[in-house]
Amino acid sequence: MKIRGERECKECGTRWSYYETGSIGCPACGSIRSVGIDERTEHTDLQVAFDLTAVRSDIDDVPTDDLAERAQERCRDYVRRRGFVNAGQLRDLDDTYLAATELLHVADIVAREIQLDDREELYFLSLLRDADDGERPPVEEVPTTLRTARGLAYANAVREYRRDVRTWIDERDRALTTSERTALETLGEHVKRIRMLDGDVEPRTAEQLIDATRDLANGLRGDELAFSRAQDRLEGLEFTAVE
Repeated sequence: MKIRGERECKECGTRWSYYETGSIGCPACGSIRSVGIDERTEHTDLQVAFDLTAVRSDIDDVPTDDLAERAQERCRDYVRRRGFVNAGQLRDLDDTYLAATELLHVADIVAREIQLDDREELYFLSLLRDADDGERPPVEEVPTTLRTARGLAYANAVREYRRDVRTWIDERDRALTTSERTALETLGEHVKRIRMLDGDVEPRTAEQLIDATRDLANGLRGDELAFSRAQDRLEGLEFTAVE
């Protein structure tokens, strides 16, 4: 959506940036009567905190499935409100968003599973411990039974990111080159393929999808070397996404 990010309070005259506070309420007097004083700019990234401390504090007191349901709720709210265009600038596909998305999918499995094995429970607790710091377990630690959660989470994250990349490009009224358009289309095809497989791909393949997406974003922002890497990664995924 397009908004006027620079605000001025009608009551006290204070000026502030909506991009920083995420609120139309005046930080000085609290009044919600304000006006925008700049041009409308594309902005999809709402201000939202991601803090799992309250969930973690009950690890010793509540069953794992209850923890998973609470973690789901926190992650869902965070992911739903996040975006990747901030004041007209394209943000990175960051690790905190990826960790929150993966925890959302892992927690869904954990909440429904009648009996978890030790490795599955430890993996869930590892995500719960570190996701709000943007930490994700390495690919070698993903249990086979939870690899669909990582695959589907990352495919969904790339789908949302790709959508905002399109928004960012349209806002800049920039014509894509044939190579750029092809790369974006190929990325979308990989996302569809992984989603059709319900995320059942090797964790390393899911990670390669993220690497390709990040390189492509940097390439669209002018880094020619990154764009070349993105093309190579996307071509490689033609063979690994269906294994």
